[in-house]
Amino acid sequence: MSTQPKEQQVTFQANLNAYESWVQSQGVPVYEGFYIEDLKTLPLGWWKERELHGAFLKLTGQGGVVEARVSEIPAAKTPPSLRFALDEIVYVVEGRGLTSIWADGKPKKTFEWQKHSMFLIPRNYHHQFSNTQGDKPVRLLHYNYLPVTMSTIPDADFFFNNPYVDLSLIYGQNGDFYSEAKIVRPSDDGFSHTARAWAPRAFWRGNFFPEMRKWDKLEAQTGRGAGSHVVHIRFPNSSMVSHMSVFPPQSYKKAHRHGPGAVIVIPAGEGYSIMWKEGEEKVVIPWQEGSLFVPPDRWLHQHFNAGGTPARYLAMRTPQGLMGYSERVEDRKRDQIEYPDEDLWIREKFKDELGKRGVKSVMPEEAYRDKNFEWKYDRG
Repeated sequence: MSTQPKEQQVTFQANLNAYESWVQSQGVPVYEGFYIEDLKTLPLGWWKERELHGAFLKLTGQGGVVEARVSEIPAAKTPPSLRFALDEIVYVVEGRGLTSIWADGKPKKTFEWQKHSMFLIPRNYHHQFSNTQGDKPVRLLHYNYLPVTMSTIPDADFFFNNPYVDLSLIYGQNGDFYSEAKIVRPSDDGFSHTARAWAPRAFWRGNFFPEMRKWDKLEAQTGRGAGSHVVHIRFPNSSMVSHMSVFPPQSYKKAHRHGPGAVIVIPAGEGYSIMWKEGEEKVVIPWQEGSLFVPPDRWLHQHFNAGGTPARYLAMRTPQGLMGYSERVEDRKRDQIEYPDEDLWIREKFKDELGKRGVKSVMPEEAYRDKNFEWKYDRG
């Protein structure tokens, strides 16, 4: 992991693309590498234009497709409002506050958030964050598709000074744009019979999820093993998608791979993940609450819960059709490794990590012999 900010050079460099040049012009730290150990303690720099502290994440797995950045609002402060031409997912790393969203000449819609909340900022609306805590800052993680879109429209003003707004996004929803999320069944959402083979049995559709650490509306994630559960999230009128997986202590999931840009943050748990490109050295990523990592394009990766409580990882993802099919397994022989086929080093590593903590694996031996082993899906 890169634990120090990349040295900043705010002058234009000819070998940078439009997005990278814009990032450098902001004068705040840029982190590279494979992961961030703890978003809560990551050193940030003062972002003069936005009147807050911030940093950009430029991790290998983002692949020039997605932006991830961290912003910190000082205690009891409200930075200037902003307009941004793309949808953006916000995850609350620390703190409590308010967000107001509005269009010119229209009333503001304001909602409260807390640590582990997740919500969507709709494209091109004015929005403003407020820290309602008087004694400490708040930290937010932002996720959007600015790098890939700026590669086609290399003009920052188009994204931050664009007058167009679709009023129906928040003013055409009977006033409930940030109301409680609702469940949607795939049969109600335009899925073909073939697509349902790997499609989730249910989505939760909404723009505000109050507490991802405690979210308990889960379904069995039968394809990935370990008796894990999952919630699939879609945001109305947006191509942005997310999901969160919950899996039991002293267990681990099957290795799999997909396209770039899936930014993974840990709301709860202790463990590690392993990422590798076929035929190359494996990268081990330790994680805890507040850790973040991004599997590179088509790299195999695997998640291990070494703690004593269920672990949760929340993935903000590129949509299907953009640089690969995100979490979908298209060919199980190529895109997922079944337990009987995995490298024995994987099991030995897991055993050693659990041994350091004085506990043992709960993985059933039969799962290592039978590819069709059926797990018991107790709630995570």
